[in-house]
Amino acid sequence: MMHPVDTLKTRLQSQAIVSATQSQKGIMQMVRSVWAADGLRGFYRGIAPGIAGSLATGATYFGFIESTKIWIEESHPSLGGHWAHFIAGAIGDTLGSFVYVPCEVIKQRMQIQGTKTSWSSYITKNSLPVKSSGQMYGYYTGMFQAGYSIWKGQGIKGLYAGYGSTLARDVPFAGLMVMFYEALKDLTEQGKKKWNADSQYRVNSSVEGLVLGGLAGGLSAYLTTPLDVVKTRLQVQGSAIRYDGWSDAIWKIWMNEGAKGFFKGSVPRVMWYIPASALTFMAVEFLRENFNKKFDTEKSGSLSIEAKRSSVHEVSEH
Repeated sequence: MMHPVDTLKTRLQSQAIVSATQSQKGIMQMVRSVWAADGLRGFYRGIAPGIAGSLATGATYFGFIESTKIWIEESHPSLGGHWAHFIAGAIGDTLGSFVYVPCEVIKQRMQIQGTKTSWSSYITKNSLPVKSSGQMYGYYTGMFQAGYSIWKGQGIKGLYAGYGSTLARDVPFAGLMVMFYEALKDLTEQGKKKWNADSQYRVNSSVEGLVLGGLAGGLSAYLTTPLDVVKTRLQVQGSAIRYDGWSDAIWKIWMNEGAKGFFKGSVPRVMWYIPASALTFMAVEFLRENFNKKFDTEKSGSLSIEAKRSSVHEVSEH
């Protein structure tokens, strides 16, 4: 749902690489530029690797959060509370990175290319080489062709370009999002108790997840935008090395663009994560609540059956 916003973010952040000689566009200028060149299709370039990466991250992220939190709180009591939430989110996201990072590299390169017509026009207009040894890369027709092309041209290093910077962005982002979410839940619970201890009114957990998840995601996204800018630049530069690693990228962005350069794309990034995080946490709370109800029902049912069997056995003995 939010992929078009992510496409805008990627294009805004990568302008210094793909259009270094042109004036930098703002959000609305970029929207008009993508629409004029590619129409609606341009906003959805890279959707397949985007979904694949999200599935891998979501599965490990939420699959390990609960068990990791419990393990940390039991084995390391001093790391309980918010620290446990932060570490759990970070571990879950790290596990998903092995699939997510190659998908992210492919997705972002497809996003900045747009359709084949507009990419060919851009390359010709700017007289850029498109071979893997040159400044840019050939056009990617799809997810698997892109993966094979990157593998053939740059090997495993190309598919995992910016891996360290991705972890440097996602580990604090994932940890902060879970920590902020759990902290907001605690504040909400305390507020409801103070507001009216005797009230029968109860906020649906799915609605609570929607609102608090959106706030947690938006705040975490904004705070980690500088790390996201560095990651994007490293992943879209291809084999024409403009930035020689994470620290070099930070230094060059600071020297050439100042603090403002680190927050390019922050608005669409926050716009992306508020609804995305809201919908994700809403779904998680809905599933958690319904699975717990089902488990409690099955548990009480099995206990009832066991009690009946015990009664029948006692009667038969008598």
